Amino acid sequence: MHPADDGTTSLYPRLEPLLGRVGKPIQYVGGEVNSVAKDWTSVPVHWALVYPDAYEVGAPNQGVQILYEVLNERADCLAERAYAVWPDLEAELREAGLPSFSVDSHRSLADFDLIGVSLATELGYTNLLTLLDLAGIPLRSSHRTDDHPLVIAGGHSAFNPEPMAPFLDAVVLGDGEEAVGRVTELTGAWRLAGCPGGRVGLLESLARTGTVYVPAFYTVTYRPDGAIDTIRPDRAGVPWRVAKHTLMDLDEWPYPKAPVVPVAETIHERMSVEIFRGCTRGCRFCQAGMITRPVRERSGAAVAEMIDCGIRRTGFNEVGMLSLSSADHSEIGDLARGLADRYADSRTSLSLPSTRVDAFNVELADELSRNGRRSGLTFAPEGGSERVRRVINKTVTEEDLIRTVTAAYASGWRHVKLYFMCGLPTETDADVLQIGRLAREVIRAGREVSGRQDIRCTVSIGGFVPKPHTPFQWAPQLSAAETDRRLLLLRDDIRSDRKYGRAIGFRYHDGQPGIVEGLLARGDRRVADVIEAVWSGGGRFDGWSEHFSFDRWQTAAEQVFADQPVSLDWYTTRERDRDEVLPWQHLDAGLDTEWLWQDWQDALAEDEVGDCRWTPCSACGVCDVMDTAIQVGPSGRVWLPTP
Repeated sequence: MHPADDGTTSLYPRLEPLLGRVGKPIQYVGGEVNSVAKDWTSVPVHWALVYPDAYEVGAPNQGVQILYEVLNERADCLAERAYAVWPDLEAELREAGLPSFSVDSHRSLADFDLIGVSLATELGYTNLLTLLDLAGIPLRSSHRTDDHPLVIAGGHSAFNPEPMAPFLDAVVLGDGEEAVGRVTELTGAWRLAGCPGGRVGLLESLARTGTVYVPAFYTVTYRPDGAIDTIRPDRAGVPWRVAKHTLMDLDEWPYPKAPVVPVAETIHERMSVEIFRGCTRGCRFCQAGMITRPVRERSGAAVAEMIDCGIRRTGFNEVGMLSLSSADHSEIGDLARGLADRYADSRTSLSLPSTRVDAFNVELADELSRNGRRSGLTFAPEGGSERVRRVINKTVTEEDLIRTVTAAYASGWRHVKLYFMCGLPTETDADVLQIGRLAREVIRAGREVSGRQDIRCTVSIGGFVPKPHTPFQWAPQLSAAETDRRLLLLRDDIRSDRKYGRAIGFRYHDGQPGIVEGLLARGDRRVADVIEAVWSGGGRFDGWSEHFSFDRWQTAAEQVFADQPVSLDWYTTRERDRDEVLPWQHLDAGLDTEWLWQDWQDALAEDEVGDCRWTPCSACGVCDVMDTAIQVGPSGRVWLPTP
């Protein structure tokens, strides 16, 4: 890793002439409100926080915003941000001999000690390779020397980092606020001691904590049929299982206090406040809900204080209260009313971007929209039939949905969006066609209660991808061709309805990107060669339909796996059995494997399980293994709305 220099190394004078030749140059200039510019020479440890997607996607990312602020509040380090560069700027940088850079000081990523990568989605993996290669950092960790930064990944996709393991030096599972502080302290101490053992010495000290995974310290062997035989540490002091971090008492971590305000248009033009973390609803398809257990609420008082502080420091006039199911917050009713009163004379609007059908009520929605625009409501039944919803443990009945949307239409809403998945375990054509019938019933009920004909319903459908650390981690994935067939069957069914069809919007994603996502979600280290081959062949921004090429991924997989007992189908459409060693088996999210397996069997039997916030403990293992507990209100912290 590079020693600290005089702090004057900015690429901007050489970068600026290139910006006039690329699209959306504003995304590369930095200088945003609330961005931080710390003296490089004043701190021993330097972080680059990388979100491997475009600025418009990465800039509002809550995780990066939080870590950026947490690290920059420390006296022993600084943090800067970096995002993927579009292919037009990549070409310009390569021609000019310039590296990838941070947007804060426009330093090369190679200058930093630690590159913290947020792996939020699998389809951004090739973008990370571009950023590393542009910076002159070897793609493979085994090729890096003491002069190169450590590349440390986190985020939801990092709960199975194996497809990216050869490119990563270390991985942190779970909540990052405390974890990045510990990594910073160990890195600073290692540097102060004279860097004993070089980068391997630092990695060993990180691995010995038991909560930082160093892939190079684990050996994976395979059986003749292609399945994994063993995953074991290859040196003393390295744990057999690496545990996730769980942050308790979110009120003690009110971040971000001063969110960075993007200078370019982004996907979320609002300020966001996380009102609780974790979910115990138990939706079997939902990796986010499983890996973030247990539920930890912020008090209503803390949420209100964060919103007030954020509005004053950003100027945003929309606030999103985030969680996996925001209306489940124990104080949400009082919070919504209090906030609506507090900002009654302003243009500030409030929203709950994630709301379950059975937790929604019109009174809550009315409070949230009192000071702002009344936009469409979005609900996610996920499965078209009640049978499939029992399979996935989405405990929402058709009666719940119709009652909720009827109340919304009666209260003045005109548009409802419904989100479903295609390809869920045990799904049939009949289950898929139930989506169209349900949408028609929503329109019928809306017209009846409102007395209007301008009622709209938009159906959005995505392909189901089985994810690690969920009960469906053993499930087969539906092929791309079969996914497309079912989606077209549903589309034709909706369009053929002369009475309701024109009132129903239909949006869907074809099956091919889902297959690639499935490969990357449940793959092992052998998939790294496919990722690198795709990147070498021009793969960039695979999460964007205009850049995605299924043929490129399919061809790379065929070439890489030509002499191996595995294939693209082997990783995706194949069902796993109970005894198979899964690539992420040595990474501990706290969930008991026996509990996950039993929940998979319960899914096949169409048996539902309750939410342990309100029903007896289901023994998933998280609280016992991680020494944590559910934290829900009421908190007892009283706050008074002020003008």
